[in-house]
Amino acid sequence: MEDKDRKKVLGVVFLTIFLDLVGFSIIFPLFPEMIEFYFGNELPAWIRSMRVAILELVGPAESISEHFLIIVFFGGVLGSIYSLLQFLFAPVWGHFSDLYGRKPIMILTVSGIFISYILWIFADAFAALILARVIGGIMSGNLSAATASVADITTRKKRASGMAIVGIAFGLGFMVGPAIGGLSAMINLLEWNPALAEFGINPFSFPAMISALLAGLNLLWVVTKFPETLPPEKRKRSEASRIVYPIFGIMDQPHAGVQRSIVLYLIFMISFSGMEFTLTFLAAERLSFKSLENGLMFLLIGFVLMIVQGVVVRRMAPRIGEKKLMMFGFIIAIPSFWILSMSQNLTFFLFGITGMSTAVALVSPSITSLVSLYSDEREQGLNLGVFRSAGSLARAIGPVLAGIAYFGLNSENTYRIGAILMIVPFFLCMSLPTPPKRE
Repeated sequence: MEDKDRKKVLGVVFLTIFLDLVGFSIIFPLFPEMIEFYFGNELPAWIRSMRVAILELVGPAESISEHFLIIVFFGGVLGSIYSLLQFLFAPVWGHFSDLYGRKPIMILTVSGIFISYILWIFADAFAALILARVIGGIMSGNLSAATASVADITTRKKRASGMAIVGIAFGLGFMVGPAIGGLSAMINLLEWNPALAEFGINPFSFPAMISALLAGLNLLWVVTKFPETLPPEKRKRSEASRIVYPIFGIMDQPHAGVQRSIVLYLIFMISFSGMEFTLTFLAAERLSFKSLENGLMFLLIGFVLMIVQGVVVRRMAPRIGEKKLMMFGFIIAIPSFWILSMSQNLTFFLFGITGMSTAVALVSPSITSLVSLYSDEREQGLNLGVFRSAGSLARAIGPVLAGIAYFGLNSENTYRIGAILMIVPFFLCMSLPTPPKRE
């Protein structure tokens, strides 16, 4: 494939992932208000019983209101459901893309995501919202196929640069999505026409409509513009001898590089996702941040991710290699977590989150590229699916562990533990084998 054709495909993949991430992240700033809408002031008995168990688990009940705990807990539930289903299905869709090609799997999964947003529009009950999130989580494996398509069209020398394009789409999507969600939530369709409630329309149907519109545009884009990057002669010929959820057998992975990379990423993302989840609590505790300030904070994080991945990674990876870039990332991450643990003013806090964002911007595309470089071309989708699955598992575990530590210990010790935990993937990175020779 010529360079101009590669650039065209990368542009298509970029827009596909960007539209997907914008639609996905629109819901993020809505969680607190959504929980209030679905449960109101009268909490069901099963929730009150669960509250008692949570209070016993986290410890200092006097400092945490019931209302706050319910919002945090069920916000975490909505996020964890999605992440757990990503964990289960990302390697499945990745494996199917190795068998049948990237484009059919992209069409199928984006269609499923579109359906999940349609259900969200009419989700006037919590059970309906959960069903929409379940379908969306199952179908979110389209990112595995999209990432594998980047591996299909890039040379080994340009692999990290290609994965950086994926990272930029992630960063930009997470910048734009929450902003759209916060603004669109100001429009309540029921205030215009209360009779719409009979059809399941709720105060959050308008943000859901925007997500559905983006998913519909994404589906049209994939059908008409997304090229098949895995020709039939390079596909796996059968499903024989493969386990359904290969991450459970990761320690039996034949290539040590793939195995260590995925374990490294799992540990790294447990620590990072825990920090990410508790960051708004830390900002509220130390600096009295409100929703607006938190939105600006995540805007800064997304901006740093986009710049570091778009400039530093794309230029430096071909020169010094992905392994060295990752080690620099961990070297930055450890003191950044420690600075956040001690930050009592805005300057130190911003310095800490900038360092943290830089670290993940260096690590994420570099480790993705290494997994691809270690993999046989017939197993790109599968191994990258397992890799994404490990990240989803970490995002399901990390916030729970960090939340328990935050409320049970304190914010300072939580972030110190995160810094110490980062030492483990740093040493695992040192032990990674040299990837196959660059083309």
